[in-house]
Amino acid sequence: MNLRLSLVAATTTFLFAGAAFAVGGSSGPHVTYPTSGKIGAVIMNPYKIAPLTAVIRNGGYVLTDITVRIVPKEGGQEIKYKVSDAQARTHGGIPVFGLYGGYRNTVEVSYTRTLSGKSEPVKETYKIYAQPVSLQQAGYAGVTDSFFKAEVKKVDPEFKDRLILVNNMIAAPADSTRAVWNNPMGGALEWNRYPQNAIIDTTGEIRWYMDPATIYDFNDIYKAGIMMGFRQNKDGAFTWGYGQRYVKYDLMGREIWNHRLPDGYNDFSHAMDPMQNGNYLVRVASSDYKRPDGKHVRTVRDVIIEVDENGVVVDEWRLFDILDPYRDVVLKVLDQGAVCLNIDASKAGQTLSAEELAKQDASDHFGDIVGSGAGRNWVHVNSVDYDPTDDSIIISSRHQSALIKIGRDKEVKWIMGSPEGWKAEFKDKILTPIDKDGNPIKCEGSKCEGGFDWTWTQHTGWRIDSKSDKNIFYLSVFDNGDARGMEQPALPEMKYSRAVIYKIDQKKMTVEQIWQYGEERGHDWYSPVTSLTEYQDDKDSVFVYSATAGASYNFKTGAFESAPNPYIDEFKWGATEPSLEIQLKNTSGYQAMPIDLNKAFNAK
Repeated sequence: MNLRLSLVAATTTFLFAGAAFAVGGSSGPHVTYPTSGKIGAVIMNPYKIAPLTAVIRNGGYVLTDITVRIVPKEGGQEIKYKVSDAQARTHGGIPVFGLYGGYRNTVEVSYTRTLSGKSEPVKETYKIYAQPVSLQQAGYAGVTDSFFKAEVKKVDPEFKDRLILVNNMIAAPADSTRAVWNNPMGGALEWNRYPQNAIIDTTGEIRWYMDPATIYDFNDIYKAGIMMGFRQNKDGAFTWGYGQRYVKYDLMGREIWNHRLPDGYNDFSHAMDPMQNGNYLVRVASSDYKRPDGKHVRTVRDVIIEVDENGVVVDEWRLFDILDPYRDVVLKVLDQGAVCLNIDASKAGQTLSAEELAKQDASDHFGDIVGSGAGRNWVHVNSVDYDPTDDSIIISSRHQSALIKIGRDKEVKWIMGSPEGWKAEFKDKILTPIDKDGNPIKCEGSKCEGGFDWTWTQHTGWRIDSKSDKNIFYLSVFDNGDARGMEQPALPEMKYSRAVIYKIDQKKMTVEQIWQYGEERGHDWYSPVTSLTEYQDDKDSVFVYSATAGASYNFKTGAFESAPNPYIDEFKWGATEPSLEIQLKNTSGYQAMPIDLNKAFNAK
């Protein structure tokens, strides 16, 4: 027996020793994963939220002078970019972005590899298969695919290199609508739709998308909410927010920071703006506001905070203290069928009477509802921007149909909106419309002559920094167009939206409308909610996303018969027709914007 045990032990030792020798050889341990090139292995989706990305590991070499090219499909769009030494160190190799899903991609890389002081230039090709584009949570009734389809209608040569981030959302499934705030009363937590974020090229192919499963959870109120407010920062990374969080991730999906909102604030949505001083303006609400009548409420979309990267609240703008939360002239004419994302086709075309609004305002009914006073959706701020020349913020208020500039001292500097309904203290802040020759335009009530119009339930009021100075302020706006002229039209199909550029003389307190597009497209281009207009420095162009246009609506039954089919357009500065147009199919859009790969991968 002892002899048998000794033989077994000796044999076992020999086998394990042989296995170790086979793996590591006489020189010691060795990696066992397959490598397909001259450096390290390929790691797919390295940070678990961007499936169409990969990292080619450096294999122990120092990599410099890196260039990456994703070979396009036949008739497709090339993606090519340089990678800074800092980015190569950060990702432990070569970051690969822009793979086609469900496809064996050809990736060409060139680099210099250095080991023990010896350098060698290398050019090689990798074959990398990426999984099909898919989201796990898109299983509610009516869904036929995880993502939208894109129909490319026009692309001028100058715009063929565009890569466009699309920030959309799917309809709220049953498991996303289980929580509401009720202590204190009100709030907007019920806004909780699953994200549908992707980057498309100008052939309509998805070249990046977010799988949010590791950072998003319907069942955790601190990891849920609608993802909104995407902005590409100077360092190429993206910031945005959702629910009770505001975050920063790079294009590969690497977390830079992911913060909960400070406890005094709640319900992020719509806007997170990177400031020139390195801080961020975040649109939130108050977690506990004591109204003049003594009632405690969670307010709704009416507070702006300035935070640093460590989450310290540097300043706040409490709009219920700065503006008039009881200005209700716009609230009375809003289409109750589409109060931002609270879309109810059964109420299409209906408005609130003065009696209905007064009854609601006198009640204890608070939350994400149209109504006056803190604790209701009286202002609905959907964008915020910063003007460094005078340390001010610019807000877009959907439910006041106004763009408003407010100083660090919390005083209103100007109001770009209809003069109806403002208190006496704000009357001298309202800008005067002028024509191209500087002559005042005649206006009566909320309607003006000479082709000038205010904006109505607008989105994204942003300063065009490169064209503006301390006195002259260029403002880009998406004018959604609901309640245009402070009324509902005779027929709903008469509604239209516009992308608009205004020129504001801040000394003279005048505003000139210098460009618009959309009225000529009529109701087909009309977006009742969401959307974006933004100037692009790199091409001296205006980028527009009419994000909820193109829904099939039955005017007889008052019901939507399809999801929206929104339009992406881009115009050369001053052009009357787009140089680029892509229509997305069967998706509810929020915002879209070009991205800059040079910022993302060539950052120092």
